[in-house]
Amino acid sequence: MALLQTFRLPPDLLRLRRPVPIRAASGSHASERGPSHSQPPTRTSWGAPLVWGDNKASLRQRAEFEQRSFRVGLMVLAVGRYTHYLSHFLQTAEKHFLPGMPVSYYVLTDNPNKFDPPPELGEDRELRVVLVTEIPGWGHLARRRMDLLASTIDNQAQQEVDYVFCADVDQEFVNLVGTEILGTLVATLHPEYYSMPATALPYERSSDSRACVLDEEGDYYYTSEFYGGLCSEMLALTKLCSQLILQDRAMGVEAKHLEESYLNRYLVDKRPTCVLSPEYSWWDSPAALRVPHKRVISLGRQCASLRNQGKSSMYC
Repeated sequence: MALLQTFRLPPDLLRLRRPVPIRAASGSHASERGPSHSQPPTRTSWGAPLVWGDNKASLRQRAEFEQRSFRVGLMVLAVGRYTHYLSHFLQTAEKHFLPGMPVSYYVLTDNPNKFDPPPELGEDRELRVVLVTEIPGWGHLARRRMDLLASTIDNQAQQEVDYVFCADVDQEFVNLVGTEILGTLVATLHPEYYSMPATALPYERSSDSRACVLDEEGDYYYTSEFYGGLCSEMLALTKLCSQLILQDRAMGVEAKHLEESYLNRYLVDKRPTCVLSPEYSWWDSPAALRVPHKRVISLGRQCASLRNQGKSSMYC
């Protein structure tokens, strides 16, 4: 069993400083794979906002949240070789993730020495380190992460923050990610699949798995790179997904896309109240349609794509 131990870095150790169209409804297709001059849709078929960072709705929400008091948690798992990405993740988050606003970073790691010396954080930004042990590798990690996230939200985050976002640590923030992302339950469209009809999306199709999505179900396919919402909603999501993963494991079943499959199953049953466009999860891939602005880039998935193209990157 994975064990968690939480500790907070002492305050005196922290040095302070301050497109293309997408599928508007299930079953339709984008007509082009290049840029378009048409306006992308800003609502899903069930009425949830579909967020493009610089549209009028996003600017309006940013202005509204300037008048509100809230704190946001950003939670990542950094173990084994993935600690390589941690410093860059935090540096870019400090620059682009809710800049100037109260943020708590929750880093679940098996290597707390990565914080010696501690990172520089802006005013009212803080670091929480959650020590995680007995995780032997990525395959096992992918089956345990939902459980670890649920435990951290339940035991700590929900007492400290209003919203929590879960992110893969092998990402970088490259443009403003502001309060337009805040909502009750928030999911991000997968950049390689959002132009496909629901019947072609890579949901888990095996009826043996608790993650199974039937052909007549589904709207969009969401990435597990970046999702979030109110603490209560995120606790419900991570707890149920963890339960489904463990039930499948007990039967010797594993969904094709691991936790992403269970996340999509959950979001079929409980549609998100806010959907982020692929601006918030993008990587250089022949299958990823171009977006107006790149805001969050998955270095891990980009590295895999570049290797397939015979290319390289400094982060791979």
